[in-house]
Amino acid sequence: MTQPRYDVIAIGNAIVDVIAPVTHDFLVAEELPAGSMRLIDDERAVDLYAKMGQATEISGGAAANTLAGATMLGLKTAFIGQVADDQLGEIYRHDLTAVGVDFDTPARAGDPHTGRCLVLVDPDGERTMNTSLGASQFLPAEAIDDELIGSTRVLFLEGYLWDPAEPREAMKRAIKVARAAGVQVAFATCADFCVHMHGKDFRAMIDDGLIDILFVNEEEAGILEGSDPDAAFESLAKDVPLVVMTRGADGAIAARGNERAKVSPEPVAQVKDLTGAGDLFAAGFLSGYCRDASLEESLVRGAVAAGEVISHWGARPEADLQAMVAKRLG
Repeated sequence: MTQPRYDVIAIGNAIVDVIAPVTHDFLVAEELPAGSMRLIDDERAVDLYAKMGQATEISGGAAANTLAGATMLGLKTAFIGQVADDQLGEIYRHDLTAVGVDFDTPARAGDPHTGRCLVLVDPDGERTMNTSLGASQFLPAEAIDDELIGSTRVLFLEGYLWDPAEPREAMKRAIKVARAAGVQVAFATCADFCVHMHGKDFRAMIDDGLIDILFVNEEEAGILEGSDPDAAFESLAKDVPLVVMTRGADGAIAARGNERAKVSPEPVAQVKDLTGAGDLFAAGFLSGYCRDASLEESLVRGAVAAGEVISHWGARPEADLQAMVAKRLG
């Protein structure tokens, strides 16, 4: 059997993260609940950006963060997402391809601008995310290359991108192509508001057998199944071939059929920024899954990658993940 060209191809928002520290008082004054994630319009994005103070700009987006980590862990990856034909779009493409992720989706001419996420990090390391989707919400179905989708082992889909109609149709088409080509479909619910808004769609995809790997945190699982997280996990495990549920300070668990595995979080000297923790956990897990590692090893890889990214600002790893994983696995 011919080996796929790619290990993981992901479809997601092309977003530049603008990260800045803020006080609890700032969040209260701006009426932003700590840890919340919301979509904002261009006017609010400009207003909030002006109030943030000194910031760090890093190319991000949940699926792209996952690909960056997976690539650093040795996987061959590609990204499908929409940037604008502007300076931020050029920066975004350069940042992603410099890591080793293939990204050939043509830029979109005209307005709106390349998307951005204003990430406000409080003294507890909790991030409050305010996203202006910009061009990313106009990814067309025509951007889906059937041959490209068929050339990967795993197609990874970002739940955030399910909200805008155009990229939702693009992902539906990609799923159809993937199923026909025997490609595994992985789906990350990404945030509680995504599940509140589109839980019925997510559940329908599960019921229709369209999702092979589900990445979810315990809150999202509870919302999706309408129960406590433990019961939700077991319910999902009956209907999805592989479920991975992160549990914050309690680590993560995975289920594949009757098989169960769990992992504790990696020790971190100081949590500086939780941005990207779930994205990098998925990266680490996939780095094991795509190399036919056990559930236990895949979870450990996820924990190591997540632990590294929360130890510094930004959602992209700064240390040698492969060396960290090798040391942890002994």
